[in-house]
Amino acid sequence: MADVHAEMVANVWKVTAAEGDQVNEGDTLVILESMKMEIPVLAEEPGTVAKLAVTEGQVVQEGDLIAVIE
Repeated sequence: MADVHAEMVANVWKVTAAEGDQVNEGDTLVILESMKMEIPVLAEEPGTVAKLAVTEGQVVQEGDLIAVIE
């Protein structure tokens, strides 16, 4: 099981994965936007998205939980 956390303060621009989705290492889960730059948040290991903790338009802080992969 792997927790995926935000690395910086940013807006959740687009959610590209859903709970229950199968993902591979390197797949994009969420795209964050900060200072007009798009930052993809990638799966760090293969598995199933057990929890998606963000929604589009939400502001995340550094260290906030984005997703849980099992």
